[in-house]
Amino acid sequence: MKLFNYLKGDKVIWAIMFLLSLLSVLVVYSAVVTLAHKFKQGNTEYYLIKHFVIIALGFGIAYMFHKIKYTIFSKIAQIGFILSIPLLVYTLLKGVSAGEASRWLEVPGIGLTFQSSDIAKLMLIIYVARVLTIRGKELIDFKSVFKHLLLPIGIICILILPANFSTAALLFFNCLVLMFVGGINIKIILKILAVCVLVGTLFISWIWFGPETIPGRRGPTWRARIESFSSGDSKSNYQSEQAKIAIATGGVIGKGPGNSTQRAFLPQASSDFIYAIIIEEYGLLSGFVLLFLYMILLYRGIKILRDNDKPFGSFVAVGLSFSLVFQALVNMAVAVNLFPVTGQPLPLISMGGTSIWFTMIAIGIILSISRSVEDKSEEKLETA
Repeated sequence: MKLFNYLKGDKVIWAIMFLLSLLSVLVVYSAVVTLAHKFKQGNTEYYLIKHFVIIALGFGIAYMFHKIKYTIFSKIAQIGFILSIPLLVYTLLKGVSAGEASRWLEVPGIGLTFQSSDIAKLMLIIYVARVLTIRGKELIDFKSVFKHLLLPIGIICILILPANFSTAALLFFNCLVLMFVGGINIKIILKILAVCVLVGTLFISWIWFGPETIPGRRGPTWRARIESFSSGDSKSNYQSEQAKIAIATGGVIGKGPGNSTQRAFLPQASSDFIYAIIIEEYGLLSGFVLLFLYMILLYRGIKILRDNDKPFGSFVAVGLSFSLVFQALVNMAVAVNLFPVTGQPLPLISMGGTSIWFTMIAIGIILSISRSVEDKSEEKLETA
């Protein structure tokens, strides 16, 4: 295809982006039927066109970022990390509320909203990669790791936590994986995990016995999700039950595109539980194929680590690819009732706006790194 001649970087990642985006358009168009009847007098084309435009712009964003030399993002992340802190604080205090939590900021004049945690997450991963690259030889004991890594990671995650616990938890775990890849002593990482278990136990106790004291009053929501998941109560675990019905009735080959019935009963059919709609319409086989595509995406990110001789680019590629794939796995686990409801969208599939664009930025950066690896490989062949 001539189109691929204009696209640099890992062609497999480009192909995965295209396939996931194509599936997204098809499934979102089907999943928004109830939403369209509720808000747009049944006009599903409104959501189709809007989602298509968002994805098209997302490809433009990914293309733009993949043309930028990835080393620039090291300095950008240093500034972006610092700016993320007041941005997250402002979101907690003045952000647009959604589901009892202040998660969104609105751009004045144009009405565009975005989650400040998306910016913070991207900046933190790149910042951690920068620190591992610059200070790698200094990070030999717990004190140095705490000062240069745990402290900045903790600040960002704590500021995200009141409004979005799952994002904070996933981001923290992702940073631990990146620290492991970056060569931090496994004993230090295990100590951190032990402390996390202790803090997590205390935090759950806090949720359980004093939910009203938690900022943003998110305690009751977290408690309800844990209770409904652990008890298996079908009434309190309504969405998960409907998702299980969708998966069970979809069977191996599915009901066919646009033939979902459970989309009428799933309030988040086009976002949090879209994986269940995919299986209902396209079957369990499609569910496994989708999982396989995400695994390939992770593999291609790890491949950059193997092929690249520059640690910063390698760490960023692994950190961003793992973040996207791990988020996808959590979304799928929620849909099949293996995990409590988290509110995490399925990357490149779920309907969204700026969240899709931030995902495209992340992939664009990964492609920029792979482009650099390709260019160096070509130079070696020419000089051989």
